[in-house]
Amino acid sequence: MNNVRQLFPEQAQENTNEAIQEQACLWISKMDRSLTTAEKNEFISWAQQNKLHQEILFKFAALWDDLSVLNELSALFPLEKQKTKRILKNRFAKYAIAASFIIAVLFTGSLYLEQRLNARTVKQQYVEIKSLSTVVGQQSSFSLSDGSILQLNTNSLVKINFSRNKRLLTLVRGEARFEVAKDKTRPFTVVSGTKSFTALGTIFNVQKNSNRDMELVVTEGRVLITKTNQLLDSSMAKQIYSLPADKLPGVLVISGEKAVIEKNIEEPVQKVSLDQVQKDLAWQQGMLIFEGEPLKAALKEVSRYTATHFEIVDSELANIKVAGYFKAGDIDGLLKSLSSNFNIYYEKTNKNSIRLSKAPNKALQHFDI
Repeated sequence: MNNVRQLFPEQAQENTNEAIQEQACLWISKMDRSLTTAEKNEFISWAQQNKLHQEILFKFAALWDDLSVLNELSALFPLEKQKTKRILKNRFAKYAIAASFIIAVLFTGSLYLEQRLNARTVKQQYVEIKSLSTVVGQQSSFSLSDGSILQLNTNSLVKINFSRNKRLLTLVRGEARFEVAKDKTRPFTVVSGTKSFTALGTIFNVQKNSNRDMELVVTEGRVLITKTNQLLDSSMAKQIYSLPADKLPGVLVISGEKAVIEKNIEEPVQKVSLDQVQKDLAWQQGMLIFEGEPLKAALKEVSRYTATHFEIVDSELANIKVAGYFKAGDIDGLLKSLSSNFNIYYEKTNKNSIRLSKAPNKALQHFDI
């Protein structure tokens, strides 16, 4: 910063607010690598807070080794164009003889700015606090700041709290798939109800049916289930891969296994087949798979993806076994299949309610969707 002040001694005398100068330097560095839409809005807001902010920006931009930054400033603040021309004219007239000195100063100034930006980036890159959600029938994928991928199923909500020492996510409701970026210095933990699921680098799926009922399916790596009051720190998380299962403070679930928690009680970990995994995770491709579930249970699953409520009039229908593939949210397709393949009569009683009953004089049979 001192090198910049040597080029503009009058500015150093008039403005002693180093915080403004440092912020201006940071913005110029960010402009050099292109601003995101959010950063651009924040930048304009900062620049318009005070006329002095714009003056310092233009003067420091004139020293930057890429004139595109100065041109971008001129486009954002047209009233400053004439000032820009004067700055450039004075700059080249005053320092043409000492070109080599200017290059050295610019390089030093750029290095300083880059170091300041890098230091700030290193400090902030770990922090991420936000909520991600989907509405009924929606499924979305999100990229997190650490490189992890989060995929949310219908009507789901996840709160994210990343810091330098931890990556903590809370599954408030619904279902989510986590593709975790490896970072052994920061455990990746998903809290749901009274349980937590910790991984270092893995892919797993958590479905929350209630605060006491959950399902975990691990498709890659390992996940440790503990109570929420037993969150792992970074040192303990590293031991997931080195300690034997009986020494770990929880239940270890590995690739190809499934853990079911009912009323806060963990059932024995199950080894699941590839077909079962595909069935459980079919929602990630927008599909539902049924393999002999009662119609009542199948309709309950279908209802997760729509606001439609199903009423089964004839109790005999509730236990009919259904099987097949179904596109999530395709109610019309389901109803047509029920009618044509299984002789079930349906009636839309209102916008979000459908009544199902047995068609007269028709025998019940197995139904493939």
